[in-house]
Amino acid sequence: MKGAVLGIDTSCYTTSVACFGDPGVLYDGRTVLPVEKGGRGLRQSEGVFLHTRQLPPLVEAAFETVSPDSIRAVACSRAPVCREDSYMPVFLTGMGVARSLAASLRVPLLPLDHQSGHIRAALIGNEQLMEAPFYAVHISGGTTDLLSVRMKAPGALSIEPLGRSEDLHGGQLVDRVGVHLGCGFPAGKELETLARKAVTKDVKIPASVRELTCSLSGAESAALRELERGRAAQEVAYGIYDLLARTLTKLLDTAARRLGERPVLLCGGVASSQLLRELLHERCDRPLFFGESRYSSDNAVGVAALGFDREVGQ
Repeated sequence: MKGAVLGIDTSCYTTSVACFGDPGVLYDGRTVLPVEKGGRGLRQSEGVFLHTRQLPPLVEAAFETVSPDSIRAVACSRAPVCREDSYMPVFLTGMGVARSLAASLRVPLLPLDHQSGHIRAALIGNEQLMEAPFYAVHISGGTTDLLSVRMKAPGALSIEPLGRSEDLHGGQLVDRVGVHLGCGFPAGKELETLARKAVTKDVKIPASVRELTCSLSGAESAALRELERGRAAQEVAYGIYDLLARTLTKLLDTAARRLGERPVLLCGGVASSQLLRELLHERCDRPLFFGESRYSSDNAVGVAALGFDREVGQ
């Protein structure tokens, strides 16, 4: 074995540790941050406390699976996206542990970012996309981003923002409507289960898209109005996924018109929805690629894989 890279990611939703080596994912451990019933998220201070408590057992479990002697680098998400001004306190927890581990193991510390990790995790099984520029849609609780992506060097993604939501993100919309309907947080799985029970499927929530910018706050209000009018919960739930599919299709249509057609990779927690994938395939007439569902939600696999690409796999 060439060696492995330990990855750490401490997002707003999940504490995660992974090891990536040859032939791939060697360890993948995650603990979701607990949210009280009816809650719609956590304060950053609560997230930091929970990561501090949940991270050590995951590191211990990783070293029970992969020998510390095989670790060639420690990679960690230091921020939400790859920008100097990108910052969120929860990522400090992971970086502190990663820095200590790298120093103890006498290996390089690789500060990366959460979004790059999501994209790289979605490229597992879709490695052919690394050969040329592609579009990436990162849709989660904290992002609804349309990106131009290319590999500029092993383990280094060049990410150019093209479009985004100007208010709510896709995951926030799913969670807010889901929690309103009695789903737990995060609400994606339960809301999709509810949406699968829809019969008429005629709730059409208006999509608000201007070129490469979308707005989803109006969609939340429209969904709640439909419920007030007596529409069935499952019909409104289906309408949310239909709205997201139409919104993303319009953004991709604009990008293709401006920059040309490219393959599209969808990543992030919302992209794990099988219903959303089905609706996008119906509405979006272009090559669509999805990461494995298990690697779509928040995880450390992507940052570990990027670190392996850079330090070991060349």
